[in-house]
Amino acid sequence: MPLNLLVTDSHRGQKVPFEPADPSRVTVYCCGPTVYAAPHIGNARAGVVADQVVRVLRHLYGNANVLYARNLTDIDDKIIKAANEQGVDIDVITARATELYLSNLESLGCALPDLMPRATEHIEPMIELTQRLLDRGYAYAEQGHVLFDTGAYEDYGSLSGLDRDSILAGARVEVAPYKRDPADFVLWKPAKEGEPGWAMPEAWGLGGEARPGWHIECSAMIEKGLGSPIDLHMGGQDLRFPHHENEIAQSCCASDLGDVPLARYWMHNGMLRMGSEKMSKSLGNIITPDQLLGDWQGEVLRMALLSAQYRQPLEWSEELLASSKTQLDKFYRAAGDAEPGVVPSSVTAALCDDLNTPQAYAAMHDLREKAQAGDAEAKAGLRAAGQLLGLMNETEEAWFKGSTSADDDARIDGLLIERAEARASKNFARADEIRDQLTAEGIVIEDSASGATWRRS
Repeated sequence: MPLNLLVTDSHRGQKVPFEPADPSRVTVYCCGPTVYAAPHIGNARAGVVADQVVRVLRHLYGNANVLYARNLTDIDDKIIKAANEQGVDIDVITARATELYLSNLESLGCALPDLMPRATEHIEPMIELTQRLLDRGYAYAEQGHVLFDTGAYEDYGSLSGLDRDSILAGARVEVAPYKRDPADFVLWKPAKEGEPGWAMPEAWGLGGEARPGWHIECSAMIEKGLGSPIDLHMGGQDLRFPHHENEIAQSCCASDLGDVPLARYWMHNGMLRMGSEKMSKSLGNIITPDQLLGDWQGEVLRMALLSAQYRQPLEWSEELLASSKTQLDKFYRAAGDAEPGVVPSSVTAALCDDLNTPQAYAAMHDLREKAQAGDAEAKAGLRAAGQLLGLMNETEEAWFKGSTSADDDARIDGLLIERAEARASKNFARADEIRDQLTAEGIVIEDSASGATWRRS
């Protein structure tokens, strides 16, 4: 069993050894998207970071011994608003956004999670969890709502480190007449006409149908799919409060978790920034993976997203992408088409030190220098290290040809054949014309004794 994996636990506020309750069943949960619009590249950072952590855990504990869940929030105010604005059914909005999110993450090298629970498929578990909170005196019903009583939970604020005054002054704390306390949060809210809603137990006295609040969804999905407590909970730093704080409160109060705050370890990734601001849909300063994938290969985006240590903010720029592409080009050239060998200990040690991806990249550059000198073991190790990081999954030839269509590849191959024929017939003007045309398209022709090959510059 590995003893050297260290993670910065957000709840403890320090770097600590990672020790799962059962090494043969390591449970991981990452908060997924609210599926109402195309994801931006900032949304993708949480998915890529979680995927990388799971890759490391599988490397250490074995593929079959890690159970990874990432949810989809498919009922929410934003989804309802988008459906109303576009004049379509809610299912159309969620299906379209889900497909975009999954295809974008796949392009960035993220494997599908073992479990992908949807909120609307867990209504009964949410009702059951809420009933336990009501029975234990941690929740109350008022004016058609069911709310969590934050004053009844003395450890409220332990994850975020916020005191009561800071909580009340913080974002997303709504003052409402149906609350006993402004810090109390909604577990269930009335469903308006035309909105999705579900019948609640008569004893709650709500009348009509209701729909779940955001926070209760994840607690119910975790309990149902993974069992509580879990080993590791992940998500963006912006979810630490109130979402994760509220998850802890309701899960701990509804269950007998003892001193474990829902998860034994909490890891939060930093935000992506465009200039001086956090990238967000509300600010309008976003760029989507789809837009970026028109110009850059998915591995370039993944390498860029992992270029900073996951807890730190990351400045997103064309320069970052260009640098990531240059580094990957060097790795591919050095490794060639070597079969992956054993992941070098220098790379594993970096990743086991709180997912220190910049240090892992530095170790890969050391391997690259040895590989360029002809060291076969270094070539195999470089290829294996890259694949542990979700990179270097292409052949060298495919990588340098780039993400092109089969028709475009065939067109370029045809021009190379025509160029070879022109040279053979001493029609050098036509041969030079073809080279100039391809050069203008960003195609580099490399001549050798065995013939010409091409790659994208």
